[in-house]
Amino acid sequence: MNAIPATSVVLSDSSLVGTGLSRAYTAEIDLWLQSVVGGVGEMQGVALAAVGGYGRGDLSMGSDLDLLLIHNDSGHVAEVAERIWYPIWDTGMKLGHAVRTIDEALELASGDLDTATSLLDIRLIGGEQKLVDELASKSRAQWHDNADKMLTLLSEGTRQRHSEAGEVAFLLEPDLKLSRGGLRDVHALHWIDLADDGLMEASERQGLIGPHDALLSARVELHRSTGRHSNQLLLQDQDEVASALGYSDADDLMADLAQAARTVAWITDAVLHRMHLRSTRRRWRSKVRDAGHGIRLVDETLLLDDDAPVSSDPVLPLRVAYIAAREDAFIERSVLDRLADECPSLPDPWPDDAREVLVDLLLLGSDSIRTLEALDQVDLLSRLLPEWAPNRSRPQRNAYHRYTVDRHLMEAAAEAANIADRVERPDLLVLGGLFHDIGKGYPGDHSEVGVDLVRRIGTRMGYPPADVEVLAALVRHHLLLPDIASRRDLEDEDTIRFVAEEIGSVNTLELLGALTEADSIATSHSAWNGWKAELVGDLISRTSHYLQSGGNVIPSEFPSEELLARLLADEEHVELKGHELTVMTEDRRGTFSRVAGALALHGVEILEAQLHTENGRALEVLRVGGGIGIDERPKQVEEDVRRALRGRVAIRARLIQRARNYRYQRATAARLVAPQVIIDNELSSSHTVLEVRGPDSIGVLYRVTRAIADLDLDIYTAKVQTLGDDVVDAFYVLDSDGMKVTDISHQREIELAILTAIAADA
Repeated sequence: MNAIPATSVVLSDSSLVGTGLSRAYTAEIDLWLQSVVGGVGEMQGVALAAVGGYGRGDLSMGSDLDLLLIHNDSGHVAEVAERIWYPIWDTGMKLGHAVRTIDEALELASGDLDTATSLLDIRLIGGEQKLVDELASKSRAQWHDNADKMLTLLSEGTRQRHSEAGEVAFLLEPDLKLSRGGLRDVHALHWIDLADDGLMEASERQGLIGPHDALLSARVELHRSTGRHSNQLLLQDQDEVASALGYSDADDLMADLAQAARTVAWITDAVLHRMHLRSTRRRWRSKVRDAGHGIRLVDETLLLDDDAPVSSDPVLPLRVAYIAAREDAFIERSVLDRLADECPSLPDPWPDDAREVLVDLLLLGSDSIRTLEALDQVDLLSRLLPEWAPNRSRPQRNAYHRYTVDRHLMEAAAEAANIADRVERPDLLVLGGLFHDIGKGYPGDHSEVGVDLVRRIGTRMGYPPADVEVLAALVRHHLLLPDIASRRDLEDEDTIRFVAEEIGSVNTLELLGALTEADSIATSHSAWNGWKAELVGDLISRTSHYLQSGGNVIPSEFPSEELLARLLADEEHVELKGHELTVMTEDRRGTFSRVAGALALHGVEILEAQLHTENGRALEVLRVGGGIGIDERPKQVEEDVRRALRGRVAIRARLIQRARNYRYQRATAARLVAPQVIIDNELSSSHTVLEVRGPDSIGVLYRVTRAIADLDLDIYTAKVQTLGDDVVDAFYVLDSDGMKVTDISHQREIELAILTAIAADA
């Protein structure tokens, strides 16, 4: 019986890693398949060939085994195929297989890109060598002859894939195969080179070797460590892959992969641009325009004149980047190399036009990112802004962010440009976007470290001290508005006073509001939504009123006279209207917890709670979200809340059942926060603030609020938010005597009760 490869020593040999393991595994599969073929018997007129990734020798544990059985109309090919395929299927390996004559294979390859490219790396496993040689020769000739058609399909598919899969270099959890700069781009460049050897330079071919090995090694170890076929390098898997490959930590691994992917992406862009120019020049005459400063635009390519002032104009790299972004032009690598080699550094302080050109570039929005990346390819960005270097390709190891630090900053600046017309100083806004997290590459609190860095940068750029301090305020407080809006009572005068004193002016507040939106959108798809925008907008409005009125606070609108009148009518009322739930009932300790539990049974989350008690009556107005119950069965949600208030729902038991039925493992990484309870008596002059952080789970708000009620605490306001896979909640509470919780022993019991509630199943 043929040995099954999964039982061999290769996969369990820890000394074999990365590309070494891939080569050994490929060789082992070759030998095993050759033994399978050897057991078939008669192979005249038949050949078994490896194609695609297996043909290239890039096999990993999660790869498909791509095989082609070639025959010359042999009458016994069906029997041969059956005797080869079944032993492979018996191993459980993923088999991609086909049985074709040479003519059939060529016919299919003439119109199908996947088939055509799979044949470009064909090699013999067993049988007649001449069949494989003939198909290899004819398929490569056909690929070359059909280059125009096939390269157009390949180019279109590559661009589509990039738009869907993002970029290896800048995503925190990239797809090592399909994302831009990944292995599929290396393969595509290989196929392009086979179609037309004039599209790639020798240095580019050589430059792909190291990046290919780095990406393939990571993919191989990802498949081995996880046992999954997925090519997405999740945060939770990065430490193990890094360790297997000999890195000190996952950050070093991801930095190397980012550098590899940048190289691949850079070469891919250059080759695709050459392909595009070749196709357009066949249809139109070349267009040449003078863009000034020795810069020429030839068709869609930016070039430098021989006499361009490269050695005398330190602003030229920024001018090149701006013009290329404005005109959607590709910067030739020779231009960047020349700038890197010959252009002097900017003086300190910068000339005015350097600052102006950088701002104009950033105000172009997302078009600026590509050209800033081009500068960074040859370290020109770090020469212009030395503080940038530690953030280059720096991962952010939490599930809340989607980009590396450097790309996040560029994206934030681009998002800021989209809303720059809302503020009086667009220049400070886009620079705030570019620099707000620049301290993340340095030890210490990134906001505080960033303040010193941006002061240095702003002064060097030639801004007056007042503008430099505005930039410093944007960096220091870039997290202030979303943190306060989502975790503090905005009708509390202490909250508004605190924000106003921190920010100091309406103009800075306006800039900070716009930066908050840009930063959030650039962070992740879930970091900015209508609810968060409304909260931040409310905070800005209240703080602006406070600053402009000399310290007056907008009066609380809760509860309204209408709500208060209905509350005192002494009847139970539960109404779910859209995403707002209103509850009026008898005031009993634990009422909020019961409501939270009933909602959790329907998967409905409480985002914000306003609570009021008067004359033995309790009013709760809750903003809710999530759960199909809101849209599909609002009346059932209302009824379950009523039943819970009357003690007719076994909330804890039902939540335990729900948790068992819906338990899942989220396919990403580390927690954003560790379980923690912060008890603060300084944030509010009237209430103790409990800030609760921990992993999200079914019924966690019910458990926490029940623990609070069990300690005879009254909740007056609650702010609830989910960040990735974690919750960060804030509760404004008083003890049973209507006082702040100041007793240390009582505080310790509160902390113990809440942490225990977070850790419980239900």
